[in-house]
Amino acid sequence: MIPDPLIMGDGASPGSDLAVVTPSYLPDRELCSDLNRSVLEMTGPGVIHHIIVPDQDFHAFAGLRGSRTEVHGAREFLPRSFVRAPGFNVWINAARPWPPVRGWIAQQIIKLAVVARLNADGALLLDSDSVLIRETSLSTFRENGRIALYRAPGAVDDTLPRHRLWHVSARRLLGLKPPPAGDLADYVCWPCLWEPAVVRTMLEHIQNVTGRDWPTAIGGQLHFSEMMLYGLYVDEVVGGLVPSVSEMRGIVHTAETPLSQGEIEHLLSEAPGNKNVVMLSAKAGIPLEVRRRALRSFLDPSLGTERGEVQ
Repeated sequence: MIPDPLIMGDGASPGSDLAVVTPSYLPDRELCSDLNRSVLEMTGPGVIHHIIVPDQDFHAFAGLRGSRTEVHGAREFLPRSFVRAPGFNVWINAARPWPPVRGWIAQQIIKLAVVARLNADGALLLDSDSVLIRETSLSTFRENGRIALYRAPGAVDDTLPRHRLWHVSARRLLGLKPPPAGDLADYVCWPCLWEPAVVRTMLEHIQNVTGRDWPTAIGGQLHFSEMMLYGLYVDEVVGGLVPSVSEMRGIVHTAETPLSQGEIEHLLSEAPGNKNVVMLSAKAGIPLEVRRRALRSFLDPSLGTERGEVQ
C-alpha cells in the first residue's frame, strides 16, 4: 500500500518545497547534531529536517527536536510483518520469511517510506556524516526550471561489481530487461535529491510488477541500492523526461581511511564553488574535533587553521 502524502509532525507547512531526510543511530549522534545545525543555518525557514533513528535511540536524539527538526522512530516506517531478529541486524518479514531482510536494506526501505509520506516537492537525502556548507534550496538542484536527476553515464565499470548487482536487482523490481554488457550509468550520489511524488509512483509501479507490497519486494533482495532504483525508474520507466547532471553537488570522501585536518582543508579548498555538501564518511575514522576544526576553518577563514594536537 502506498501512503498518501502527509505532513509528519507539527513542524512542517503544507506544500513546502524542500524537506531534508537523515537516517541515523546512536554512534553518529554528534555527527547528526552537526548536520542538523547546518541544515537549520543553510536552508530556508520552511525546510524541515526529518531524522529517523532506531526506536531504542530515540531519547538520545530527542534533544534535537524543534520547530524545524523532527525525530522519528524507525519502526513507524516498516510494515507490521517485519520483526527484528534478537541480537542480529536483520529483520524477519512474516510475509516472506526467507531471505531475512538485511539491516542496510531495511534502512533503505525506511528511507523510501519516509520520502513517500512527505508533502514536499523535493526530499534531500543527507547521511549523518554530511554537512551543508552553502545555502541550499530546491532551486540548487534545478536545471532549466526542472529538478535534475544525477546520472553519470558509463561510470559503472568492471571496478564496481556491486553497482552492477544493484542494476540487476533494480531492473528486476522495475520490470526492465537485465542490464546490457559493458559500462552502465551510475545514479549513486551525495547529496541525493528525490521528488516524493515520483517515489510514490515508483513504489506503486514495483507493486504492479512484482505482485507484492513494495517493502516485501525490496526486502527480498540480497543486493539493493535505493538511489540506483530511483535513477533507473526516472531514466527508463518514466522515460528520461527530466534533465540530468553528471556532477555531484557534494565534496565526498568515501574511503575508509582517516584524513588529517590539513588534508580535509585541502580537499575543501580544491573543490569548486558549486558544492553545497561535504560528506566525510563516518567509516573513515576521522576524529570529531579534527573534522569540526577543518570545517570551521573553511566556513570562517578568520578563525585560522587552529590546528591542535589531534591530527
